[in-house]
Amino acid sequence: MPESSHSDIRQLTPDTVWNHFADLNAVPRASKKEARVIEFAKSFGESLGFDTTVDHIGNVIIRKPATPGMENRQTVVMQAHLDMVHQKNADTDFDFANQGIEMWIDGDWVKAKGTTLGADNGLGVASIMAVLASKDIQHPPIEALFTIDEETGMTGAKELQPGMLTGQIMLNLDTEEDDELTIGCAGGVDILARHSYTPEPITGPSDTFRIKVSGLKGGHSGIEIHLGRGNANKIVNRLLAIAAQKNQARIISIDGGGLRNAIPRESTAVVAFPAEAFTPADWFDEEVSKIKAEYQVTDPDLQIVCEPTEVSGGAVPESLQTMLIAASFGVLSGVDRMTPSIPDLVQTSNNLARVLVADGQIEIDCLTRSSVNSERKSLADSITSVLAITGASVEQSGDYPGWEPKPDSAIVQLMRTIYEELFNDSPQVAACHAGLECGLLGKHYPEMQIISFGPTIRGAHSPDERASISSMQKFWQLLLETLKRIPVKE
Repeated sequence: MPESSHSDIRQLTPDTVWNHFADLNAVPRASKKEARVIEFAKSFGESLGFDTTVDHIGNVIIRKPATPGMENRQTVVMQAHLDMVHQKNADTDFDFANQGIEMWIDGDWVKAKGTTLGADNGLGVASIMAVLASKDIQHPPIEALFTIDEETGMTGAKELQPGMLTGQIMLNLDTEEDDELTIGCAGGVDILARHSYTPEPITGPSDTFRIKVSGLKGGHSGIEIHLGRGNANKIVNRLLAIAAQKNQARIISIDGGGLRNAIPRESTAVVAFPAEAFTPADWFDEEVSKIKAEYQVTDPDLQIVCEPTEVSGGAVPESLQTMLIAASFGVLSGVDRMTPSIPDLVQTSNNLARVLVADGQIEIDCLTRSSVNSERKSLADSITSVLAITGASVEQSGDYPGWEPKPDSAIVQLMRTIYEELFNDSPQVAACHAGLECGLLGKHYPEMQIISFGPTIRGAHSPDERASISSMQKFWQLLLETLKRIPVKE
C-alpha cells in the first residue's frame, strides 16, 4: 500500500471539496451515533454566519442566500446524509468510535486503509459544504439539508417535518455513478428474527472446530446485489448443514455479517463434533474446493478455513439447530425479480445480512427491497414465514417507500441538457435498486422536483470502498453549472 497522507488528499482537485471531506472524515459518524458529526455540521453553518437549525431528530439545515443577481431563482435544497457505514477488515486494528478515517491515494482512487472510506455520502456532504463556504460560486438561494441515520433506517428523512424546507428543487448528492441521473429508487423493509434457547451441554468426548469464511467482496446490498457475490452467512450455513448430516455436528455459535445493507463478507461458526468423528480431509476440503470454484469469478479472494479450537459452552438444541439450518437455506439472499420494463435493473431482492447465535440467543437480520410496494410486502412476508419455522419472534420494521420516477420534470430535462453540453455525451437517466432518501423526502414535499447524482464510488459499505478523483472533478463541474442555471421562480 503506497504511503500518502491527508495533506496529499487536500491537494486534489477540486481542493475545496477534498479539504472539507478530510475534515469530515476526522469525525466518527456511525449511524445512530451521530452526535459529534451533528455538532460538526451545526458549528460549520454557524461559523459562516448562516441561519442554522438542528431539528428534533438531529437533521441539520443551513440556509445561504443567493449570490448577487440570482435572488429571483428557485430555492434549491442540496441534500446528503451525515452518517456512514463502519466496516473494517478482520485484520485491521481500528477504533471507529475514536479514530478518523485513514485515507490514501492509489492512482485515480482515494481509498481507506482497511476500512470503509465514507465517500458514501461524505463526498456529497463535503460538496455542499464547499458551496456553502464559497465566495465565488454562482448559486440560487440554498437550503442545505444534512440528514442522519440514512444507512440503518433513514430516520432523519422519515422524521423531517413538512414546512421545514421552502425549496422547489432538491439535489440529492448520493448517486455513485458519474454518468447517471437517478430519478427513482426502491423502497425497503427490515426483518428481524429473535429466538432464545437453553444451551445444551455436549455429552461425551468431543472435538471443537472453528469454521471461518472471509475474503468475500461484499458490497452494497442494493447497488451490487445483482452481481452474484457470495454471502458469508449462506456459505457457512451450507457447511454446517453437511457437518450436521455427516458428522452429527452441534452448533455452539455463529457470528456472521453485520449491517443490514452490506452483503456479508465474513462469518465464523464454532462447532462441536463427536471425538475423532471429523477431520477436514473427510469432506470439508472437497466442499471448500467446490465453493471456491463456484465463486472464483465474483470472489477470487474467498478464504474458508477449519481449525481446532478450545471453546466452552453448550450447543444449540438439536431440533432447533435443524430448523435454524433449514430456515437459513430457505431465506433468499440475492435477486428475486428483475424489472420487466427496464433492462438490467433489479426490482426485488433480499439480503441475509446478519446471523448471530451465542449464549442462548439467536438473531437473524434481513433487508428486503423492491420498487413495487406490493412485491416488497409479499417477499417480506415469505421470508418472515420461513424464519418463523424456528419458533422465532419475527418483526418487520422501518418500511420506507420507493421513489416514483418523473422523467419529464424540469430539473431532469435541465440536467440532461447540461450534461450533454459539458461532456458531449448522454447521461443515463434511470432508477436504482438502492434505497435513497428521496422517496421519503418526496412524501413530505410532494411538489418538490427531486434528482440524485454524484461522483463514481466503488465498493460502498465495504473496506474496498473507493472514490474516483477524476470523477469527482466531473461531478463538481456538473453541480456548479446546474446551480448557475437554476430557473427563475414561477
